[in-house]
Amino acid sequence: MIFTNGKIVNRDFDIVDAEILVADGRIAKIAPYGTICRDGQEVVDCTGKILHPGFVDSHIHGCNGADTGDATPEALETMSRYLAKHGVTSFCPSSMTVSHDELVKIFKNVRACAEKGLSGAVIRGINMEGPFIAESKKGAQAATNIRKPDAREFFELNEISGGLIREIDIAPEVEGSDEFIREVAPHCTVSLAHSDATYEQAVHAFEVGITHATHLFNQMNGLAHRKPGAVGAIFDTPSVRAELICDGFHIHPAVLRTAFKVLGEDRSVVVSDSLKAAGCPDGTYDLGGQPVYVRDGKAFMPDGAIAASTANIYIEFKNLLSFGVPLRQVMKSCTINPAKEIRADAEVGTLEEGKVADILVFGGDWELEATYIAGKLFA
Repeated sequence: MIFTNGKIVNRDFDIVDAEILVADGRIAKIAPYGTICRDGQEVVDCTGKILHPGFVDSHIHGCNGADTGDATPEALETMSRYLAKHGVTSFCPSSMTVSHDELVKIFKNVRACAEKGLSGAVIRGINMEGPFIAESKKGAQAATNIRKPDAREFFELNEISGGLIREIDIAPEVEGSDEFIREVAPHCTVSLAHSDATYEQAVHAFEVGITHATHLFNQMNGLAHRKPGAVGAIFDTPSVRAELICDGFHIHPAVLRTAFKVLGEDRSVVVSDSLKAAGCPDGTYDLGGQPVYVRDGKAFMPDGAIAASTANIYIEFKNLLSFGVPLRQVMKSCTINPAKEIRADAEVGTLEEGKVADILVFGGDWELEATYIAGKLFA
């Protein structure tokens, strides 16, 4: 298959004139218009279109009435198809702070679905949010299941999952965190999350091996001029990337603009952190075994705490452009940056020869017109 006459977002995230040859699900060649042999190839005319790498959602609990915690093939298939419809071609189903037995069930299901394959977005790993967090910053996580960091539990679960855990959260101020970080960081990304850490504690954790921060600003100490907190430490540490929920509710647009400026093009990661209410009407839902109330598209716990989002990466992509965040940074934050975070950037995240042919076709005003996953049109 050849995509021709359009513009492509190249590996440097410049928008250039070029055509793409796809073979066996991968990008075989990128070249000037008309230079790739047409013999036997289906030709897709992309005049007036922009070809963009598929979105990568590295932190998502659920959508369209389904949740990772449902631990069923049907739930992950529902999520996969909904995501592909909205331009997400790779995702990491994300767990909550639940019991060990529940995590075993969830991870066995994710593994089975990843090995079998889904009909939409592809599972690229598991995001393990909790249970090694601070109760004072639990947010929508269940306090009864919070426990101290345990590397043995991680390695057991990672083996059960078939080595799929790509990110795990931890509050670095809790007892045993240093040892946990040192043991686990070589195997997957360790992320600061649901933490009461001070600036000093966060900086120390980054020195030990944390390289990521989960949903920046949310459930962590904020930035104040005498107490820079975890946010200040994240901003101050070039080796740390940070997730941002860009629905305009979890973080005000003005703060988003500031965060994107401080983090720069290579450290900002857009995530949905969505729950099963994403794509559904207002109502009562569940998240990690707890009730969540969605009103006007905003999700809250019974105690009033903000829960997960009801957005998706495409909504956030359009939001960020309307908020005034530079286009190149928005594109990278939805594709290559999360791919790097989950260590999948050799396969996805950019349109490059040799990589999987996950391609989005955009029309004017960045309207999504088609999603190709491994070179196949999703319908």
